[in-house]
Amino acid sequence: MIIVYNGHSEFLLETAQGQRILFDPYDHQAGYPMQRVKADLVLISHHHFDHNYLDKVDGKPLVVDTKGTHNPLPGVRVHNFPAFHDDEGGKKRGGILCQMVEADGLKVLHLGDLGALPDEALKNSLFMPDVLLIPVGGFFTIDAAQARETIRRLQPRVVIPMHYRNDKGGFDKISTLQPFLDVMKPLVPSFQPLLRVTREDLSEQPQLVVLDIQPEDVHADP
Repeated sequence: MIIVYNGHSEFLLETAQGQRILFDPYDHQAGYPMQRVKADLVLISHHHFDHNYLDKVDGKPLVVDTKGTHNPLPGVRVHNFPAFHDDEGGKKRGGILCQMVEADGLKVLHLGDLGALPDEALKNSLFMPDVLLIPVGGFFTIDAAQARETIRRLQPRVVIPMHYRNDKGGFDKISTLQPFLDVMKPLVPSFQPLLRVTREDLSEQPQLVVLDIQPEDVHADP
């Protein structure tokens, strides 16, 4: 599996069979350069403008945006678990879906705009993903310290931060990546253009990976 980061909360996964799975496509208001993305499947954690912009997606993708278990593509299973966009039970910003993709023998968990620490029930549903895509910027989502606690509760093998501000884009109200890196010390991040991971080499992967924001077709490089 190849995982590419397009910025904000948008990731592109490509399975060993060449299936392209896109998480939470953002629109221009997120501040990142706009780029078209080809996908077979789009997963939407919630219908806010910076997470559901389907107009940028080429092809005729299937869209999954509801809770429960889905089998949208051969060999791909999606488990969507309801959670909240804030720490007041959704009163401020509503609900989201935490999206667990099973493919290539791996579990990849995208937490969307998670706004509160997972309770016991949600923790049990999400426990021990192989790869965790987690918001860290605060204000609209959990912040750096809450992200660290969420990681402690979920026990992922590999962590990739998202939904933070940097020199390529992001909302002014959210934090940069540095506070999250600070609270994760002494764990040292591995800065990479993309993540190539298989079930077999999972134990050899770094625990904390920071992905560069890449053009959509970077995964095609040999």
